[in-house]
Order: sequence, then C-alpha cells, then structure tokens
Amino acid sequence: MRLWRKFAIGSAAGVVLAGGALLALDAADKAFPPPLDKADMLSAEVLDADGQLLRAFATAEGRWRLKTGVADVDPQFLRMLVAYEDQRFYDHGGVDVWALGRASLQFVRNGRIVSGASTLSMQVARLIEPRAERSFAAKLLQLARAVQIERRLSKDEILDLYLTHAPYGGNLEGVRAASLAYFGKEPRRLTVAEAALLVALPQLPERRRPDRNLQAAQEARKRVLERAAVAEVVGDGEAGRAEAVAIPMRRMQLPALAAHVAEAALRKQPAVLKHQTTLKKPVQQGLEAVARAAAMKLGPKLSLAMVMADAQTGAIVGEVGSADYFDASRSGWIDMTRVNRSPGSTLKPFIYGLAFEQGLVSQETIIEDRPADFFGYRPRNFDMSYQGDVTVREALQLSLNVPAVKLLDAVGPSRLMVRFRRAEVRPVLPPNETPGLAIGLGGVGITLKDLVQLYTALADRGRPARLGDGITGTPEKLDGEPLLEPVAVWNVADILSGVIPPAGAPQRGIAYKTGTSYGYRDAWTVGYDGRYVLGVWVGRPDNSAVPGLTGYGTAAPILFEAFARSGIATTPLPRPPAGAVRIALSELPISQRRFALNASGLLVCSGREPAPQIVYPPEGAHIDLGAKGGDLSPLMLKLQGGRAPFRWLANGKPLPDLSRRRTQQWQPDGGGYSKLTVIDSAGRAASVGVFID
Repeated sequence: MRLWRKFAIGSAAGVVLAGGALLALDAADKAFPPPLDKADMLSAEVLDADGQLLRAFATAEGRWRLKTGVADVDPQFLRMLVAYEDQRFYDHGGVDVWALGRASLQFVRNGRIVSGASTLSMQVARLIEPRAERSFAAKLLQLARAVQIERRLSKDEILDLYLTHAPYGGNLEGVRAASLAYFGKEPRRLTVAEAALLVALPQLPERRRPDRNLQAAQEARKRVLERAAVAEVVGDGEAGRAEAVAIPMRRMQLPALAAHVAEAALRKQPAVLKHQTTLKKPVQQGLEAVARAAAMKLGPKLSLAMVMADAQTGAIVGEVGSADYFDASRSGWIDMTRVNRSPGSTLKPFIYGLAFEQGLVSQETIIEDRPADFFGYRPRNFDMSYQGDVTVREALQLSLNVPAVKLLDAVGPSRLMVRFRRAEVRPVLPPNETPGLAIGLGGVGITLKDLVQLYTALADRGRPARLGDGITGTPEKLDGEPLLEPVAVWNVADILSGVIPPAGAPQRGIAYKTGTSYGYRDAWTVGYDGRYVLGVWVGRPDNSAVPGLTGYGTAAPILFEAFARSGIATTPLPRPPAGAVRIALSELPISQRRFALNASGLLVCSGREPAPQIVYPPEGAHIDLGAKGGDLSPLMLKLQGGRAPFRWLANGKPLPDLSRRRTQQWQPDGGGYSKLTVIDSAGRAASVGVFID
C-alpha cells in the first residue's frame, strides 16, 4: 500500500509539474512570440491589369524581397524542396526528432557535423530572426521559435515565408526574385534543372552564386539531383538530364517597366505593397523598346512620350513618360505625358468634324488655300506655299493651315472649346486671352494624355472616354452628349485613314494626324483604329527649338513602329453609320460645292446665303451681367448668315419685334441657364445655351 501511495503521490506530482511546465511554456510563448511582423517588410510591386509584374522596388535595406506563396511556384519545385531539405515536413511540429537524433549520433561518432537536422520551420525562424553567432543557445532558440511558428501558422503559410525570405546571394531574397534574376521568368513553370538550382542556393548563397561561382553552383545542383528522395520526385532519368543543362552565368535585371506610372503609384499609396494598374505588360514592353531605339536615333537632349488607350473602356494600356527615366541629359524623370505643350495641327480633325456636323462642307467641297487675313491674323502653311483650290479632304490630309482657320472661323473657336469640355478636356489658353483662331494651329496648351482622350471620341463614334491615371482603375466612358455626331466622326476617320504612311511604314489600317508646334519645339502624331488610340510626342523637355523636328518626319514613324511592336492586332475602323457617304463634287448640292467667306465675314456657299449662326454669345459661355447684384445689364446678340427678317427667342419666348439687323439686345429677367434661338425668314434656326452670372 505504501508503494502504491508513493506511486500515486509521485504521479500526481509529476502531472502537476508537467502541467506547470506546460503553463510556463505557454506563458513564455505568449510573452515572447516569434517576430512574424518582420516578415511583412517586402518589396513594393507594380502590376499590370492581368497581375503580371511591371516593376518592383527594393526594400528600405536594399533587398529584392518579393512576396511569394505556394501558389506562385512550380509544384515540382516544392516537392524537390521538401524532399531535399525536410522530408518529414508535413509530419513534425517544427522539430524533426528523428533527424535531430541522427545528426547528434553522427556528431558523437565522427567528432564533426555530418548531416544537419534543420527543418524548414527552423530555417524560417532563422530567416525572420537572424543571429550572427552560431552558438548552442542560438540553436535552442531556433528550435523553440520553430515550435512557436508551427503553433501559429499552417504548413503552407510556413512555406510561404520560406519562399519569400530564402537567401539567394547578394540582395536577392525569395524564390521569385531569384527566378526572375537568374532565369528571367516567374517561378510558376520551372525545369528540373532550374528547380534544383533554386533548391541548392539558399544553403550557401554567396559561395554558390552562379554569376560569381559557377563551378560551386554546378556542384551544389548536382548534390540536389543525386539525393535519392529528389530523384524519386523528379522521375526516372530526369535528374541525369538536368545535370547536363547549362547554368545561367549572369544575373538579369528584375522587371523595370513603366517607371513614371510606378513612381506615381507609390506616391499615391506609399503604404500599399501591390499596386494594380490598367497597363498591359506586352504592350508596355513593346512601347518601351520602340522608345529606346528611337531615342538613339533622335540624338542628345531629346525626349519622347507615348500613351496608348482603349477607346472603348478608357483604360491606358501602355504609357512611356520619357525616352529614358535615368537619362539626366534628356530630363528623363519628367513625365512628358502630363506636361502642357502646343499641339500644332493635331486639333484640326475636330474643326473639320464640327464643319461636317453643321453641314458647312462635305469631303469633296472645294475650299481655297490662299493667303488670307482674319482681322490681322494671317496664317501661313508650314512650307510657306499655297495649293490654291483643294478639296476639304485634301486640305485635312495635307494639314493646310489656311483652310483649317477658315473653317474654324465659320464654326467658332468657342464652340470648339465647348466640344472639348464634353470630353472633360480643357486646353490651356495664353493668360488673359479668349478662344481665338490660333487654337486651330496649336495656340493652346494640352497634354499628350488629354489629346489621346480627345481622340478616343474619334475612335468610338464620337463618344469620348475618361482615361484616368492608369493606376486606380477609374477609366470609363463619359455620359452626356457626344463630342461629335457619328457621321462627322466617320468623315474625319475616312479622310485620316487615307493619309500616306511615313516612308518604310506599312499600311496598318489606322487613321492618324500629325502636328508640329511653332518654332519646331514639339512633334506630335496621334493614330487610332477601331479600338485603340496611340499618341506620340517628341521634343525637348526644356521647350527649346529643334530644327528639322516635324510630326510627319519624326513622330509618325515612331507611331507606326509602336503600333506594330505593341502586339495588339488592328481593329477595323467603325462601319459607316446611317447617312454617311462620300459624295462626288458633281453630285453635291450647289450650296456645298465651294466654301468661302465674303468680305463681311459672312459664310457664303456658291452664292446662296447660309443658315443663320449665332456668333455671340458662344455656346456654353458664362456672361457676367451683374446677376448677383440684382440689376442685370442687357446682352448684345450677334449672328451671321441667314435671311432677314429674324425672330429671336429667349427660353422659348419670342422677343417683342422682328429685326432686319444682325445684332439685337436682350434683357434677361434673372441669372442662370438660358437658351437663345434665332429663326430667319426661310425658317432656318440656330441656338446656343449660355449662363447668366
């Protein structure tokens, strides 16, 4: 009985002591948890619309440490890793007791370390909490940390940490960074030879770096492939074939695309590690390759920029902010897609579109290209010569200045600016100036991005898209009225698609327009098919003149090459809408056979008085008549064309008297929006909407 009593008391004491030990261990575990938060110090990544890596940024300590999960790597690599490093990984709780016993016995027998007993969990513990010394105490702490990690994380989560933090030499950490640096690809599809090398390197990463110690890397890979467990995983004969595969001898640069977009993404959300963009990696690679090649031909100090957008969705699929981000001589850090510059002749298609929409001209209408004086403004053609009588189609294709200004004078500069606002684009006018005829030849400032946004309307039946910034995924089609009616858009596209490509460029079925700003400072071209718009700018960031720089000779070849290298198949331009047809000159109505302005500045078409047109106030104008003070001043109304007498209406109510004059005064009865309409004796009408302030 005494013996049983002592045994019972001893057992109870043992249970109490064991329980106390467990409680102590549990308390210690809670008091000194593993530093898993350090595992969150990762490289920021900028991704394309499909999740492909465009650009990575080193961590604060200069490490390339890309977050990598089990789903990101080849399953064959994972099997080889476990077979070589930790065969009982899925069975133990952080410490492999059998491996530990074997290693201890071998150490006692041989007096040196023959094999290791470090599990993947223990290696993760060492990676997230590195220690310089290799003491017995450090090893015990590593064992304890491995158990703590196993209690907190699943096996896949432990593998995720290893795959992200394993060292691969230099400042490379993690399987993704190593695969990109040594093989130039993501680790989702690895050959047996590639996987074996990635298994071997983390044990002695500096000694086995293939770019510095090729023989050591080969021997380490061979040891992995000769391990029986690994050979069983890879299959019969595969290990031998993998040994014969050459090892890469150099380290490649990690993806470094879309520098300006990537920098903007980090500035916008500095705490975010993964930034999704609307860019497409193949498109971006193609555009940047074209930009690098073009920069070499352009010469020093010149830069270039490109924006490619999906006109149907508004997504920016490719963007190049400069010829070379790191080239100080070209001010490569400046994102030239967001800088206001003079657009040259690239706005002319919208002038012609308005003229088509208002029925002033058809493609075969004759228009004069001769010296003209518009109240002191005397536009001249780029080559200082004049073509005489040309068709409207020829005038736009040849980018003649005088015909474009004549049409702008007829449709009204303010009306053109109002149409731009429908696309949420507001070109910048010179200080203290109102819209004038010079805007048709580049007398405003506009960014390349905004210019492409305008052209999305031409690529998609007059409906513009908001491009967003390429980062936040906010592109969309704009609601409201179209920038131009579909028939006018088709006429413009039909003309621009007939422009001869630059020398050596293939005919790709795109419509395009070039432009050169005053003083040879900017060369532009914008081209589009039925889906995508691509804009190109070339010039010096400091706005200096570049003799010989032209849109057709400099920018257009880059446009065609960029379209070809983008990898995007050409989408046919939209089919003609109802009522869209190219009519021969002989079949045109008499009123559209010739376009001219008479000495009074009134629109004349083949001797017939044109329809009335309100020239003041312009469409959408905000006019300060003192509405806030309550004492409104009268508004002067002016019109051109039409046949007298004229009847004016304000908000649907007729003014008291008919008038034979082309000016009229109207006294508003309050502020806000008003609709003004004039009707001539032939029943033809014109209207504008204005805001009374």
